[in-house]
Amino acid sequence: MVIRIATESDIEGILQLQAQNLYFNLSAEELADGFVMTPFAANLVRVLISQAGGFVAESEGEIVGYLLAGTWDFYAQWEIFRLMISRLPELEFQGTKIDVDHSFQYGPICIDRALRGSGILPQLFAKMKVSFAPDFPIGVTFINQLNQRSLIAHTRKLDLEIVDKFKFNEHAFYTLAFSTT
Repeated sequence: MVIRIATESDIEGILQLQAQNLYFNLSAEELADGFVMTPFAANLVRVLISQAGGFVAESEGEIVGYLLAGTWDFYAQWEIFRLMISRLPELEFQGTKIDVDHSFQYGPICIDRALRGSGILPQLFAKMKVSFAPDFPIGVTFINQLNQRSLIAHTRKLDLEIVDKFKFNEHAFYTLAFSTT
């Protein structure tokens, strides 16, 4: 298993893994095992990769996990992220106000179903934190409250802290934050 910064040649593998795990492509039973909420088109993945915001887990030439992250400027093209940005001034993480200049958006992250729980999540997360730490002391993400597997993984395995709750399009979400140091 290799954990590394993504390149353009990884886009097809990222999109295949994404399609297999998108919220609206899964049965109720599959949703309980975790899902991806926000679909990314190839051109958007390409932009994040060009900004060093793509990370992959590769095994035997296949992408078995990916993590995307970037600035709020990039993510502001989606309404849900504009809502999150509007709420940031009211949020704190470990006594520090969260703002768009000193934080970034982490996610989505997706691991192949057969490899969940195998340690890929913390490895991808660590790689991303090292990459973003020089510019951003705080990372922020959201998790659909229906996605308990993801919530548990992020709060127990990665020690993310819930800093907000919000509703968007009839769904309830948690906002979580973490330190990059």
